[in-house]
Amino acid sequence: MFYEDHNPPHFHVKYGEFEAIINILDFALIQGNIPPKAIALVMEWAALHKEELLEDWNLAIQGKPLKQIAPLV
Repeated sequence: MFYEDHNPPHFHVKYGEFEAIINILDFALIQGNIPPKAIALVMEWAALHKEELLEDWNLAIQGKPLKQIAPLV
């Protein structure tokens, strides 16, 4: 996430040379391209941490420090 970013609530993904932007509310791919196996893992992680992602989004738009979100294990 980036401070002072635009709506809708989203997060940025980087995987090697690939990049994407994912909507937090419905996990839709807003922009970019990620290989299918990687996007499946991203979606699994995002579903597990949706509330934390929304909390961090709200912190980011307020310019406050973000909370770390655990990786997929």
